[in-house]
Amino acid sequence: MAAPAACTRFSDNYDLKEELGKGAFSVVRRCVQKCTGHEFAAKIINTKKLSAREKQHQANYYMNGFSRRRFWMLYSKHFQKLEREARICRKLQHPNIVRLHDSIQEENYHYLVFDLVTGGELFEDIVAREFYSEADASHCIQQILESVNHCHQNGVVHRDLKPENLLLASKAKGAAVKLADFGLAIEVQGEQHAWFGFAGTPGYLSPEVLKKEPYGKPVDIWACGVILYILLVGYPPFWDEDQHRLYAQIKSGSYDYPSPEWDTVTPEAKNLINQMLTVNPAKRITASDALKHPWICQRERVASVVHRQETVDCLKKFNARRKLKGAILTTMLATRNFSSKYDAHGRSIITKKGDGSQVKESTDSSTTLEDDDIKESDYCYTRLRLDSEDTDARKQEVIKITEQLLEAITSGDYDAYTKICDPHLTSFEPESLGNLVEGMDFHKYYFEHVAPKSSKFLNTTILNPNVHLLGEEAACIAYVRLTQYVDKQGATQVCQCEETRVWQKKDSKWQNVHFHRSSNTPPFSYPQHK
Repeated sequence: MAAPAACTRFSDNYDLKEELGKGAFSVVRRCVQKCTGHEFAAKIINTKKLSAREKQHQANYYMNGFSRRRFWMLYSKHFQKLEREARICRKLQHPNIVRLHDSIQEENYHYLVFDLVTGGELFEDIVAREFYSEADASHCIQQILESVNHCHQNGVVHRDLKPENLLLASKAKGAAVKLADFGLAIEVQGEQHAWFGFAGTPGYLSPEVLKKEPYGKPVDIWACGVILYILLVGYPPFWDEDQHRLYAQIKSGSYDYPSPEWDTVTPEAKNLINQMLTVNPAKRITASDALKHPWICQRERVASVVHRQETVDCLKKFNARRKLKGAILTTMLATRNFSSKYDAHGRSIITKKGDGSQVKESTDSSTTLEDDDIKESDYCYTRLRLDSEDTDARKQEVIKITEQLLEAITSGDYDAYTKICDPHLTSFEPESLGNLVEGMDFHKYYFEHVAPKSSKFLNTTILNPNVHLLGEEAACIAYVRLTQYVDKQGATQVCQCEETRVWQKKDSKWQNVHFHRSSNTPPFSYPQHK
């Protein structure tokens, strides 16, 4: 479909509908083109908000020794990135890429109008299928490689290939896989390799990026190798809770094919992964050559068609862990995922590990990092710092909503509990026997069968609450939960457990999206009526 004629205002050509997603400085909403009735997805960047945030913190930069010229160079980069994303998307026309149809710049907003894709994430669709085989994984990666190959032929490097950016065109069976989100994409000349900055998502970063060496198109192939590995067994090739150990694994290419899950994978599939996860980018397979690999182009003859239930089960757990992205994804631009202070010379200092303020990254993290023109250790140079008074007020807000949630648990008020929790709440707790639980049904059981209808014999207190704000719309709180109750003999008892809860602001209301509780607790965290 041809792109609609340019117009001065977005509202002249489109009607906005419901919200589909939200970012740090943008929102995605369904829209309808007035002249045709066709539906699209509009990414709306609030440039006024972006400007206000930058200007609000201009004084902070000057106080820390940063020059006016340096500040405005960083300030203008945000708008250059918007123009770059639009320019790149305009020249990418492929059935496996979410297409840009229109770009409209207004005084306070920048509108990017894309295909409306309704099938959700590829990885979420896979776990809902009745049948999934190695051949299906081959078909999935083929479509991803087709999109990457088109990008590379047009001099574009995506730089952020990961499950969250792999969508399905619709919910129909066999719907096309669509590559989305070119916010980190760059343009290169031919097979150019240069230092374009530290950018990507931790578990999918290539060795050359982590080593801060010149890089180019091969970084996308490395990410494809990680994705293919996950598609085949449901877990990633590189993983560690400690970011430094994770990066060490990637730099050395330290991965293997453990039994028994890899025993049933064909040698051809492993061969393709090996060629994708080659540490030396010069020897790494290209997208065009990967599409010619027997496991791809001779799928019917080479790839196994046996159902891989173990892969589906592992992928469900992998997807559940990725649900935590909702708590931090909207704040990545604002926080850069690093906490810092500045020294007397205006140099940034990364907060030392162990003080509780550093955000850990792991392979299944959805956190996107970017730094186009400064060192990795200087992320905090561009970090948008929050005003201290506003920070204190929002920390108290998080503590208060946490107390309200615990009061709902103590009093057995399930309706109040559900209003405070996200419907897809995930949790690790002793009752789930070490499993990650998603949704409200697991918790509902305790409210119906265990929790009291009155808090007469119970009292819950939060001790030592420690709140970490993840931008403006997400937070994490860690605390000791002290519970006092009267036992069957009439004696007062006290027990405690440690809890960590992740909160996200949705429609101006805080919702609990994840929590983790220690095993040092009474029989249930939903206390029994004594």
